[in-house]
Amino acid sequence: MASARRIELLLNSNIENLGIVGDVVRVRMGFARNYLIPMGLAEIPTPEKIEALSAEREIAMQKYEENKTVQAALIRQLAEVALTLTRSANDQGGLYGSVTQRDISDALAENNFEVPTRAVRLHQAIRRVGEYSVTIQFDKDLRTDIDIVVNPDRPLEDREEMEFDDEGNLIIVEKKATPRSEDNDTKTEEAPTEDTTQATS
Repeated sequence: MASARRIELLLNSNIENLGIVGDVVRVRMGFARNYLIPMGLAEIPTPEKIEALSAEREIAMQKYEENKTVQAALIRQLAEVALTLTRSANDQGGLYGSVTQRDISDALAENNFEVPTRAVRLHQAIRRVGEYSVTIQFDKDLRTDIDIVVNPDRPLEDREEMEFDDEGNLIIVEKKATPRSEDNDTKTEEAPTEDTTQATS
């Protein structure tokens, strides 16, 4: 059943996470019918078509290997990187905006590390100040984690009693009310007053 849902195609272009021009790959029927074939990115392979793309494939393969060498060197450099970002935040440490893949990619570029947005593997945007570990991945075997520190743009209010749950929501702990001493001091028991009015006959 699984084989019936897949089709073998010859790639006419480089396609990320699939292959380079001249590769023969197996893809899902829907992906082939709805995208690859209509866009001219792939076609049914024949010996003649494979041969026609052989020279182009050799050039693409050489560029792929060169690019992989550059990426491997970049991954080694990134292993030592700790990135610090400053963002506006409220007193509880919640960011007024968020830190996204694009923000991280741009910040790395400012530090001379050219990392495309798609290589920043961030499951969800960062919405609180704090320290985070973010994966940078170019290929299955080309990945590393970088440390990211998100600082507030001003000192936060010091509230040691504040706690947050796993999703960053403030946990409100209600404290038991204690009687105020001054209330006790001012409360005096009033003596009953005598009725001094005399009855007249």
